[in-house]
Amino acid sequence: MNILDQIAPAQKTRNNASSSTQANLRIGEIRDDVLVLKNGGMRSILKTTSINFNLKSEQEQNAIISGYQSFLNALDFPIQIVVRSKKLDIDNYIDQVKELGEKQENKLLQEQTYEYAQYIKKLVDYADIMEKEFYVIIPYTPARTPMEEGGVSSFQNFFNRLFGQKESFSDIKQRHGEFQNLKRDLMQRVNTVKSGLEGCGLKAEELNTQEIIELFYNIYNPVISRSAKLKDLANTAVENDLEREQPDNPDLVGTPNATGQK
Repeated sequence: MNILDQIAPAQKTRNNASSSTQANLRIGEIRDDVLVLKNGGMRSILKTTSINFNLKSEQEQNAIISGYQSFLNALDFPIQIVVRSKKLDIDNYIDQVKELGEKQENKLLQEQTYEYAQYIKKLVDYADIMEKEFYVIIPYTPARTPMEEGGVSSFQNFFNRLFGQKESFSDIKQRHGEFQNLKRDLMQRVNTVKSGLEGCGLKAEELNTQEIIELFYNIYNPVISRSAKLKDLANTAVENDLEREQPDNPDLVGTPNATGQK
């Protein structure tokens, strides 16, 4: 199964061939390091390290198995473990080597540094070296409240407001407060999972907004993404809806924008 279907399953439509990608994904937005689905669900993505289990002693293997068993037994919510195979990307390493070459004052050493960078790049491309990445998807779906007038729950109303309906400033401020409350509940699950994985000897880091966007961009564009890199969203000025409604309100200084930055 595709990693995208595991993180955010696509909606089935009769016209999938002609529909846009956005219409076929259940992702509503990515904000504050959280993946928000159109149905109100929220997802946090952890990237974990790996362990070479076969190189461990029998005692170490038993300790890892015991720790992993305790971790699973401690969970009272579902998680998804995703293993992604992709072509090794060493572009950042190549750039670092080239920068070292530019700083070389010795012409011979400079030429050798450039040749080394070209050799490594051609070797990886020719050998088609693959690497594996490991992710843990942590879901959270707020409990539904009793149905309100018109057959729509307050839970649904919140996420309907989240996606583009016209709101007053007070509505926007309330929505941001509600989102932060929901995110706080999700973060409790994230901390539980991180603690359990660390007990197994693994390191887990939560993907931020930039990294989540890059993950989906690379999955959808495996060829283009190798030559057309995403720019750093931290350097992109994005006006959020609070600033748009009340640009001079001093209480809103430091409010996270749509990219999750402050």
